Amino acid sequence: MKIKLLMIPVLLCLTTGIIKSQSYDIVIKGGHIIDPKNSIDAVMDIAINEGKIAFVAKNIDQAEGKKVIDAREMYVTPGLIDLHVHVFHGTNAGQDYMNGPNAVAPDGFTFRAGVTTVVDAGSSGWRTFPVFKKQTIDMSKTRVLAFLNIVGEGMRGGPFEQNVKDMNAQRTAEFAKNNPNEIIGIKLAHYDGYEWAPTDSAARAGRLANLPVMIDFGGANPPLSIEDLFMKHLRAGDIFAHCYASLTSRESVVDENGKVKPFVFEARKKGIIFEVGHGGGSFRWSQAIPAIEQGFLPDVISSDLHIGSMNGGMKDMANLMSKFLNLGLSVQDVILRSTWNPAKIINRPELGNLSVGTEADVAVFSLRKGNFGFIDVGEDKIEGTQKLEAELTIRAGKIVWDLNGLAANVYKH
Repeated sequence: MKIKLLMIPVLLCLTTGIIKSQSYDIVIKGGHIIDPKNSIDAVMDIAINEGKIAFVAKNIDQAEGKKVIDAREMYVTPGLIDLHVHVFHGTNAGQDYMNGPNAVAPDGFTFRAGVTTVVDAGSSGWRTFPVFKKQTIDMSKTRVLAFLNIVGEGMRGGPFEQNVKDMNAQRTAEFAKNNPNEIIGIKLAHYDGYEWAPTDSAARAGRLANLPVMIDFGGANPPLSIEDLFMKHLRAGDIFAHCYASLTSRESVVDENGKVKPFVFEARKKGIIFEVGHGGGSFRWSQAIPAIEQGFLPDVISSDLHIGSMNGGMKDMANLMSKFLNLGLSVQDVILRSTWNPAKIINRPELGNLSVGTEADVAVFSLRKGNFGFIDVGEDKIEGTQKLEAELTIRAGKIVWDLNGLAANVYKH
């Protein structure tokens, strides 16, 4: 009996040691963590347990992880937030981005680029949002949020997006307020008329719902004044989409002499947000390069993901961020504009950071060195020497992308 009693504490010690030695589901070791919210820019370890960030420290004992990932010589960041996508994918011909073939299913294009959260930019309106929520938001592993289109039908294309009678600010605002978990803002896009009524309807809906408004000017002829847009129609926190676009139907931020227009800097002081929204037709080197050289950087790097952009010059968020690296921004600059900045803009402070207790959305990037080409939306290319590549993506504590098997077991034969 005495021998048995002596064995009990020994077994308890052994059991406790086993539990302690595997306190975390995942430990990522030796990576260069960039977490702008928490001012972390250093080589550190990060531990994940039960879907949450559990610990961030200089050295976490690898024996405490059930799975250990070696991230030496790589960057570890919050999962990226892509502020501008179109993911209301469907098979209805002629419906463009509203349950139509121009949009894409999110999970096939997000994780492979380090993206864990996307914001659909107005593909649905109040009338069509329930379908979008049921078939895309609720079915995706990617976290999907949304700007609600001021047009009740959403981005159905053609005459639907020109229908001023379907731009009901009151109804749009009420619907947004009733769906706060998913709807983070109001969107106007593609309106072609030379009038301010659609812009003002979207702005009014934003005020009523206390949400930011994103404006994508359409094809007015002559173009509406973006100075008037910034100074007379938008509030601080509202968003100007496609800030480096060069279109004959829309005024650009850089003039014909390659100078950023002075009122653009004044708009930034006012609090207007400028997002990239690269897309298939809205990013030109002739705008981006002189703007950045003159200190006009985007607040947010975003893709405008859809079938045209993913196979064009944009490709994905990692490629897009690499463009800005090769224009002189630092890795820290591009991570800030792809994580914490968009989180603040959409008022989701629980996203875009690696704070202990937050949902574990994490991306691991390698920075490749070599000779690379980067295309705008036309046929113009710049050459660069560095390119980000998403090695590993974790969404809510689960590994959802592993390019080179960082988290896999080595096969022994």
